[in-house]
Formats: sequence, C-alpha cells, structure tokens
Amino acid sequence: MNNIGAADLKLLKELYKDNLDYALNKLKEHYPIQYLIGYVDFYNTKLKVNENVLIPRFETELLVEKTLNFLKNKNYTSLLDIGTGSGAIAISLKKHLNLTIDALDISSSALNIAKENAKENNTPINFFKLDILKEIPPKKYDCIISNPPYVKEDEYTSLETKYEPSIALYAKNSGLEFYIRILSIATQILNKNGSIIFEIGADESEDIKKIALSYFPKANITIKKDYNNFDRFMFIET
Repeated sequence: MNNIGAADLKLLKELYKDNLDYALNKLKEHYPIQYLIGYVDFYNTKLKVNENVLIPRFETELLVEKTLNFLKNKNYTSLLDIGTGSGAIAISLKKHLNLTIDALDISSSALNIAKENAKENNTPINFFKLDILKEIPPKKYDCIISNPPYVKEDEYTSLETKYEPSIALYAKNSGLEFYIRILSIATQILNKNGSIIFEIGADESEDIKKIALSYFPKANITIKKDYNNFDRFMFIET
C-alpha cells in the first residue's frame, strides 16, 4: 500500500466515512492517493485532479519556481503552455505574472479539469484543444513552456502511474518525440528573442540540447537540476 501520512489518513476518513475500506483497498492496489482525495496542493495552489490528468510532481513545482525567476527580468507579454494537463504550470505562473497565457492539450477531458482549476483559482487563461504532433498553434508567443511526455516506451515507472493517462507520460523516439516537434514548430511560433522552457528526462539533456541548437544555432541554453541533482530543466534563450 502507498505510504500514507496521518493527515492524509484523516482526510480519507472524512471523505470516505461510509466506505473507508474501499479507499484503503484502492491504496493497496497502488491507486494514487491524490485521485482518491481529488485534489493536490501545487505551488500553493489547490488543483483538482482525476484519472484524466497527470498528477503534478514536486519537480514541476521547481520548474515553476525557476521559471518565475527566469521570467522576472524578461519583458515578455505572452506565454504558451504545451500539454497543460491539470493546468498546473499555466495557473501557477498566471498567479504571479502579468502575462497573457494560452494553454493547450490534446485531451478534452484534461482541458475540462484545467478550466475548472483556472476558474477556482481566478486565473484567466485561454485553453484550447490541439494535437501538437499534427497541428501548429495559430499565434506567436514570447515564451513556450512544456512538461511534455518524456518517459521512454519501455522504461520502468512506478506502479501508481498505471492509473495516470499514458498519453501524458510516454513518448516515442526514446522519449524525445515531443521535444523534437516543439522545437521544430517553435521556429514558426516563437517571437524574436523568445525563450523555450522544458522539463526534461534525467538522461535527455544532451540529446535535447543538440536538437535545440540544430533549430536555434545561436541559442543560449541553460540546464538546471532537480532536488535529486538530476538534469531536469532546460532554458533556451533564442
């Protein structure tokens, strides 16, 4: 069963007061406690989650923090979040930045959750459905940010991830599929002197850097580490 703290157990007892055994049995099956509770606290933001969206990770909170520090000295006015899922990144950034933020996802179900979360957090964001692998966003932006699927198709993941949407986790081409596509279309939808910000797989930084430089040869690329000292974030200034 998932490790569960006293506070979470108390909350489950309140939420499932008439059927606590159901919740505990689900945990024994490695069902994510976040889905049982129905929300997560992400960067001081309460976000609804269910099986239609990936559960936001601590690493992505750090991405938001580093992005806020990165953008504070930029005179940007527009940002696109690709693969928004629950809306975690877009909503957290909007709460702290005076930017026009658009966010896209391929999943209508995920977008419904993101819209609910944006409304609950009073963060006006333009959400729209788009298959980034086949379509190109119709506007240009100063900044593109994405925590795309980057788990290799044959890579081991925790037992809990089997309940999360696979389209939000796995990517072809050794996990590089979405980075290649986003960098490719960024040549068309990124404004001059714009930036691209990625969360990346721990062993993907050199490959993604090479791809980025093939599209933006003069880019200044910074790679930052996560809490476990793995390469996890890439900032590409074009």
